[in-house]
Amino acid sequence: VQLIESGGGLVQAGDSLRLSCAASGVPVSTWSMGWFRQTPGKEREFVAGITWNDDRTNYADAAKGRFTISRDNTKSMVYLQMNRLKPEDTAVYYCALSQKFIHTIPATIPTMPDEYEYWGQGTQVTVSS
Repeated sequence: VQLIESGGGLVQAGDSLRLSCAASGVPVSTWSMGWFRQTPGKEREFVAGITWNDDRTNYADAAKGRFTISRDNTKSMVYLQMNRLKPEDTAVYYCALSQKFIHTIPATIPTMPDEYEYWGQGTQVTVSS
């Protein structure tokens, strides 16, 4: 299984970025997908997640109203559209796959790092003020 993130970069506050994550090695249609971020010295934190079967989404409070997660199972891709970026959004962003709660009805979106089985290598997002 391989996850490859792209789309990070250096932007100014108020700008937008779209992160992409390409998955290979598994049929992503049966996996919940999530985005996390991490800054030096801090734990990895949940940003957004999307269910495997009905595209329901969940967002961290810091992401609500500004970020949008989406997926394209035909391309094995998951995206994170980030608008109105702030300096505090600066972090390495990771995508991840989970089958932790796929049998719950309705499907539950995992929010803890240890609930995800596979991770990408991360992409740096830097927002200048």
